[in-house]
Amino acid sequence: MSQSRFVFVVFCFTAVLIFAVYLRSANDRIFYELCAHYAEQSRLKQELGTKQLLLESLINPAAISQRVDESNTED
Repeated sequence: MSQSRFVFVVFCFTAVLIFAVYLRSANDRIFYELCAHYAEQSRLKQELGTKQLLLESLINPAAISQRVDESNTED
């Protein structure tokens, strides 16, 4: 009876350790994916900011009048 209890305890302990390793690897994978998404989001925000600045420079009244002046001098 004592030997079967020992085997059962060792089996349960081994199962708990395997489960802990599985949870740890899942946690690491989720953390990595979260960091990758944050990096992608940051890159997209920077790209959006760059495009927004370009758009604002295109619709800026001073830039429009400058382009009109340049096109008038070319004619």
